[in-house]
Amino acid sequence: MINPLKIIVTGYIAQYPLGGVCWDYLQYATGLARMGHDVYYIEDTGQWPFNPSEAGVSPGCEFNVEYLKGLMGRFGLGDRWAYCFSHGRVWYGMPESKRREVMKSADVLLNVSGALSSLDEFAGVRRLVYIDSDPVFTQIKLAIGNDWFRRLVDSHDVHFSFGEGLPGCAPETGHTWHPTRQPIVLTDWSSSTPRGEVFSTVMNWTSYEPVVFSGKTYGQKNIEFQRFIDLPSLVAPASLELAVNAGKTEKTPRELLLHKGWQVVDPDRVCPDYLSYRDYIESSYGEWSIAKNGYVAGRSGWFSCRSACYLAAGKPVVVQDTGFSSVLPVGKGLLAFTDMEEAVAAIADVRAHYREHCIAAREIAVEYFDSTKVLGRLIDEAMRKVPVIRDENTASRDGIHAA
Repeated sequence: MINPLKIIVTGYIAQYPLGGVCWDYLQYATGLARMGHDVYYIEDTGQWPFNPSEAGVSPGCEFNVEYLKGLMGRFGLGDRWAYCFSHGRVWYGMPESKRREVMKSADVLLNVSGALSSLDEFAGVRRLVYIDSDPVFTQIKLAIGNDWFRRLVDSHDVHFSFGEGLPGCAPETGHTWHPTRQPIVLTDWSSSTPRGEVFSTVMNWTSYEPVVFSGKTYGQKNIEFQRFIDLPSLVAPASLELAVNAGKTEKTPRELLLHKGWQVVDPDRVCPDYLSYRDYIESSYGEWSIAKNGYVAGRSGWFSCRSACYLAAGKPVVVQDTGFSSVLPVGKGLLAFTDMEEAVAAIADVRAHYREHCIAAREIAVEYFDSTKVLGRLIDEAMRKVPVIRDENTASRDGIHAA
């Protein structure tokens, strides 16, 4: 590293202290640190934290802070994190003087998933970078006139999206959405763990309500799953397992899934934290999964961090095509399907040529998801952008808070 940068990463690690969520944001921080950058993780979502140990809600944030503290310490960032508890805006982690110095002097802020509730304290950062992890839904949210969200997104200097098919698959927003994808720190994932005999996945049945734009509905995974609910009977003796939650806006039909031959397990039991989540993936035979209906209908090119982690663990991935087949190699290691016939054929091919698919899976992770490559391109592109002139009195830079 010739010119290390001071970089702030944001996310939802403490907000949602769950296995998969952790890896979504952790690998930005650890990947950049291993490249030689001066990296800090700062989380200020403005939301009351979720506590899985107390049915979702607790009076304080002790569980969440301890989770984040333990994680940061394990991955070499023990003195480089800060978390703001929304009630009373109490900060934890770095001393206040250090935190304020970092927030004023950083070269880059990566606002992953738009997790920050406010940009007010980051005006001194040279590049404010928005990373859209929910393509199509993000662009629709902007297009339908959500004013606070528009001000938040507009206040960044450069915009990236996991929707590698943008533009063309979502409403125009007035932004240039540069393509990017999830970074995977390959050394954190091992393919040597003894494998199980089950295709698995970790999923939400529903995350939020469907949205409608120009007469078209963009929904959640529950919609797409109905098309493949009879899959287990068509691929036997292959086993398919879902680590699926109870559902947020629609209840997961657990009894129906069991009746149709799916193995259904509770993610709070089998992969509740970042270590058990990694163990669950590494010990699987491979992944089979569908995507949100909005990603499929929009042909966004979105690809999951979860699926990228399966690839890094040398596990074949069979997933519903969202348009990613135009930017990622498919056929060996990564197999895309659009209908039941293709899903059945893909599972059969993996079982018939398993070792070949395992090798190809890891090779795809190395070539397309290696954090050094993904983050190197992202930082280079972000820093090449001509800086904007910021007016401290400009409304788009001040008073931006999440609803």
